[in-house]
Order: sequence, then C-alpha cells, then structure tokens
Amino acid sequence: MEEIIIRPFEETDAEWIVERHATLYAEAEGFDGSFGPLVAGLVADYIDHADPVRERAWIAEQDGRRIGSIFCCHGKARDTAKLRLFLIVPEARGQGLGHRLLDQCMSFAREAGYRRMELWTHESHRAACALYQKFGWRLTEARPVRSFGVDLIEQAWEIELQ
Repeated sequence: MEEIIIRPFEETDAEWIVERHATLYAEAEGFDGSFGPLVAGLVADYIDHADPVRERAWIAEQDGRRIGSIFCCHGKARDTAKLRLFLIVPEARGQGLGHRLLDQCMSFAREAGYRRMELWTHESHRAACALYQKFGWRLTEARPVRSFGVDLIEQAWEIELQ
C-alpha cells in the first residue's frame, strides 16, 4: 500500500466529492436525495468563486484513489474561515488522515490571515467531533433539526486561530 498524499483540489475531483458525500451519507445516516445537490452547489460555488489567496481545498489519495477531502472557504466575517466538505472514506479511516487534513486546512487558514474558523456538522459524526475537540475547537450551538429526510442534532463549532 502506497503512502497517502494530500494534493490540491482540481475541478476533475468535483464529481467524486459529490458522489462520495451523497452515497456515504445515505448509507451511514439515511440522508435523502437532497444532500447530493447541496454538496454539488458548494463545490460549484468553490470552483466558480474561490479566492486562491484566501481559499483552498485538498484531496487525499492512496494508490491513485481519492480517499478524502477538505475545503477552507471564507466565512461570513472577513476574518473567519469556514471548514467544509471534510470527508474520509470508511476504508481509509483510522490512519491519522483526519488529523492530517484538519491540520492542513487550519494551517492554511492561519497563513491566509484568518483569526478564527467555523464549521457546521451533525452530532452523529462522533469521530469528527472528537477530532475537532482534540484540536481545540469549541461547540457553540446544538439544535434538533429535520434535514435531508432525517432527524439530526445540528452543531456549530469554532476555534480561534491567532
């Protein structure tokens, strides 16, 4: 098995990101068909509007196969970055890849001058939430919602970078 590499996102990765998010979330969480189009919109917006100085995205690969993704996008405030589309395929979990991707994203955000980061997720993503907590992220909001055809606890997390 080859070493895992993390490389910059390319437009040709878009279809994989949308398909993997839609399929894996349907299998693991029971998400309906509305989730894939949401992911497609986020990826298309990144492709069409990303500021290369302040926004970046990465793909993890092993043996020539994509196995993960993470995006650093601008948030609502000028000094805030938003972590998006963080995904590791099940067969690649448990190798420290989540740590590497999160570190890559947060390091870039610091270098780009962001003072803080935020993200939105669901309570059911326990491994990711544990990783955020390990990195010093703070849970700022949790509320029950009905999204993507299922009942979820939606969460907002943030971290000060400076």
